[in-house]
Amino acid sequence: MLKRCASTDDPYTTVEVRNPNGREALFTVKVGYKDDTGFTMADSTDQVSVPANGKATLQVAAAGTGALDRLDHCDVDRRATVDRY
Repeated sequence: MLKRCASTDDPYTTVEVRNPNGREALFTVKVGYKDDTGFTMADSTDQVSVPANGKATLQVAAAGTGALDRLDHCDVDRRATVDRY
């Protein structure tokens, strides 16, 4: 779940990942950075370990994704990929 999209003032996107499973898992999160026309300027991915039946907050750096001054909104995949348990 997207908590906050990156901006020129703070170049980090904050995402919350929930784990409904009964054991800890490593999740891959993908964030798309879009301009005001909906064009995806860049994508970034990062991983976070989430405890069993818990949640974790992840900050994804957007500084290397292109011109933050053109960034209009972020798009986060609703389902993070489980990489391992």
